Amino acid sequence: MTLTRRSFIAATSAATGLIATPAILRAQGKLALRMGHPHPESDSWQDVALWMNETLNEQSNGEITLQVFPNGLLGNDPTMINSVRAGSLDIALTGNPFFTSLAPELNVLDLPFLFRDRDHVARVLDGEIGDRLRRNFDGTGLHALAVWETGWRHVTNSRRPVVEPADIKGLKIRTTPNPAHIEAFRLLGAVPTPMAFTELFTALEMGAVDGQENPTTLILNSRFYEAQKYLSLTQHAFTASPLVTNADKLAAMGEDQRNLLIATAQEGAKRQRAMNAEREQSSLEALKAEGMEAVEAPDREAFRAIVAGPVQATFAAEFGSDLIDQINAA
Repeated sequence: MTLTRRSFIAATSAATGLIATPAILRAQGKLALRMGHPHPESDSWQDVALWMNETLNEQSNGEITLQVFPNGLLGNDPTMINSVRAGSLDIALTGNPFFTSLAPELNVLDLPFLFRDRDHVARVLDGEIGDRLRRNFDGTGLHALAVWETGWRHVTNSRRPVVEPADIKGLKIRTTPNPAHIEAFRLLGAVPTPMAFTELFTALEMGAVDGQENPTTLILNSRFYEAQKYLSLTQHAFTASPLVTNADKLAAMGEDQRNLLIATAQEGAKRQRAMNAEREQSSLEALKAEGMEAVEAPDREAFRAIVAGPVQATFAAEFGSDLIDQINAA
């Protein structure tokens, strides 16, 4: 039995009994933390979260443990965020789009065709711009320990290949609740349908939506190929993923515990991003082996021409253009 499997069994059996208990347990100086996320066990989020547990346990001489609940075991994306804000869950990890209702300026990270490449993403997330954006969590009850990633988003559907924008017209596409994602697909003539990630597979399987947009790694790990025939590498947006904790509980920790938790989360971000990047090509090949038809070179410039300018203009009308300008110049 692998470590991942053991952790999953332990998490599943313990979930019901632990939800109602205090999230941070202190006994003889020990700190027991719980973390939830919506992705499958096979995803890099789970792999690195388990690494965090091992590292925290080792570096603290057993004083800190991190119990990880994947697959939305502790609720969907908004539920876990609200649980952390309320103090009933210690740590949650999910995509940036689910935080923008609390901190609207974060919506800038989800603007279509904003990022040029992964180096550009890193310069933004790990520099002064990222520091500014993380300050948006002030006053929400949340503190961003680090920023992991979901990755480059691509379109899948069950009806037809998507080569150019006209191919998306009329398709009912699941999106995140992020305004930038919704507006972009409306501009393309699709029917954007926001829903939590934990509800997506069933919606695809039942035909409630025609398609969705996520990275190849997540499409593979979530087995979306079982309900989707066509994959188009549109790379229309990049999704960052804040790893958040309850701000008051972080402040109440001992200084050594707090510093170790933050340092481990930030090292975890580097590991998870690198792991995701390495798995992108192999996951694409695996999806093709599962029978998906992949359009590897869609007309991205045609997509960009329709959505990038108008969606950025909508953001700038509310927040100004300086943040977009800073990101473009990074």
